[in-house]
Amino acid sequence: MTFRVIDTETCGFNGGVVEIASVDVVDGIITQPMSDLVCPDREISPQAMAIHHITEEMVEDKPRIAVAVRRYQNHPFYVAHNAAFDRAMLPEMNGQWICTVKLAREVFPNLPSYSLQNLRNSLQLDTTPPAHLHPHRALYDCYVTASLLQLILKETSWSAEEMVALVDRPTLLRTLKFGKYRGQKIAEIAAQDPGYLRWMLKSIDNLSADMRYSLKYFLQN
Repeated sequence: MTFRVIDTETCGFNGGVVEIASVDVVDGIITQPMSDLVCPDREISPQAMAIHHITEEMVEDKPRIAVAVRRYQNHPFYVAHNAAFDRAMLPEMNGQWICTVKLAREVFPNLPSYSLQNLRNSLQLDTTPPAHLHPHRALYDCYVTASLLQLILKETSWSAEEMVALVDRPTLLRTLKFGKYRGQKIAEIAAQDPGYLRWMLKSIDNLSADMRYSLKYFLQN
């Protein structure tokens, strides 16, 4: 099996790609690293710059994403950590997408956090990103995501098609990440204060599909 693990860094939550990178995982081996800085279509926010340390000067003479993305295209399977975000940043990609956040929640259901760096530490991922990079640079995060994918494949022996199917269906979330019960188990909230979860379903329009599914699941069980 061959997968292209891909990551983007942006100007902020609303987009504007400033970096794209990938590594391929071929029969379990990480290979063919690629990365490009990108001149975005908007200013880089101070908050984003503080995270990835990519400055306006670093990207001012770089190609636009429509040009830079070309050598990353035409792969059957793209893998990303929080794939919905990267997929939205890269609408030109015509392959199927696999999300390691959703896979990790299925394979390792009781971890306190599913952020990439917390997974690297919690699972003691065997990975060696380039020494000159740091977390939240696209190629660095590709290496960590690829190592996470290697571990998931080792634990499950899932096929690419099985992972695509799993990602396309709702994932059961076990912990509430916001609100007055932030950090608590949804099952415990459903037992102690089910009205709060019903209020969330009725009143919060931007709940993710996974969160809606999870709230309904624990209210019914």
